[in-house]
Amino acid sequence: QVQLVESGGGLVQGGGSLRLSCAASGSIFSINTMGWYRQAPGKQRELVASITSGGTTNYADSVKGRFTISRDNGKNTVFLQMNSLRPEDTAVYYCNADITRTWAWGTRTSGYWGRGTQVTVSS
Repeated sequence: QVQLVESGGGLVQGGGSLRLSCAASGSIFSINTMGWYRQAPGKQRELVASITSGGTTNYADSVKGRFTISRDNGKNTVFLQMNSLRPEDTAVYYCNADITRTWAWGTRTSGYWGRGTQVTVSS
């Protein structure tokens, strides 16, 4: 079984910072791309940032220059440092990871989601 557990959300004033963490645990062979998505009320879930196992990053245009994604491969953890937060960043933030697990018949890579953490930015 695999679990992704997010932490670090909360309420912050506009212009402030938060740091999200997501730790993967369970029977994991390897983790490929890890990422953060967010979903605001009434809107679709959108990609915020992603990072490959080799460290290549990708950001949504709306967060470039303000958010930084990083990971600790040894601890199966991904981070999202969010600076200069704006009210429009308010959303539930979800962690996602492409995880390879081993089975008796071979290996399989699947996408896993965390339960989400609320980020609220006041104006």
